[in-house]
Amino acid sequence: MSECHQTRNNRKELLGIVRSKTGDKSVKVVYEYKVPHPLYKKEIRRKTTVHAHDEENQAGVGDRVRIMATRPLSKLKRWRVVSVESRAPVTAAA
Repeated sequence: MSECHQTRNNRKELLGIVRSKTGDKSVKVVYEYKVPHPLYKKEIRRKTTVHAHDEENQAGVGDRVRIMATRPLSKLKRWRVVSVESRAPVTAAA
């Protein structure tokens, strides 16, 4: 039999910040983008919150993560955490 080597399509990737850990292997990630105002053309900052799958529970609140679109994993999760780009700064509790 001949082997068919298929390549996977490019998937959308985003950089965002973890806002909360919603359960085991789940995080909420917020990413920001800018859109021009329809009339005045000033750039407006918008943000979107998505639920992402974190298989190794490696992301913590405040971490900057790279997420990738994937097949539906649950009712709300359509993204998965690819890597943690930078960790949140640790502050000393007073």
